[in-house]
Amino acid sequence: MEFYAFDNAYYQRLRTGDPETERHFVSYFSDLILIKLRSRLLSSDTIKEIQQETFARVLVTLRKNGGLEKPDRLGPFVNSVCNNVMREFFRSNSRHDQLDGSFIDPPDRRADLDSVLVSAEAKKHVQRVLEQLSERDREVLREFFLEDEIGDRDQLCRRLGIDRDYLRVLLHRAKKNFKSLYESMMAETAKKQKI
Repeated sequence: MEFYAFDNAYYQRLRTGDPETERHFVSYFSDLILIKLRSRLLSSDTIKEIQQETFARVLVTLRKNGGLEKPDRLGPFVNSVCNNVMREFFRSNSRHDQLDGSFIDPPDRRADLDSVLVSAEAKKHVQRVLEQLSERDREVLREFFLEDEIGDRDQLCRRLGIDRDYLRVLLHRAKKNFKSLYESMMAETAKKQKI
């Protein structure tokens, strides 16, 4: 990718809404933002949403009186706006009702035999579902969730001989297949218990 040097003339054309300059601006920064957001493994819809919000905020700011003081700093400005939009996105998607510090729930030290039985039964169901999956799905799920590879996707990709994008596809398929088999097994178990 060739880097572009932004000058005052470009900035003025962008402020006045010159269509050719706006197309160049969106095209140029779309690629850079895409690179930045892909590294965070976001969905393509989320990436588009963050890109659009970034462009909207930048253009609104540029067209205000005062706008951007130094046109040659347009690149870092777009980057910082993108960072802010991304942080807001993550914050809004990770909201939890927080308990205030005065509430303390003491742990229940009694043995919970029901949960032990349910846990053992759930393990059996999971094992049976894993046995029904294809070899590839089993391998992807095992490697990703059971072999402490959650933190090192690159190493997992190298071991499986795939790239990160295809890892996401394989993982999505494997989880979907697992869920489908698990749900049908649970429905079958519930049906048998009613009889």
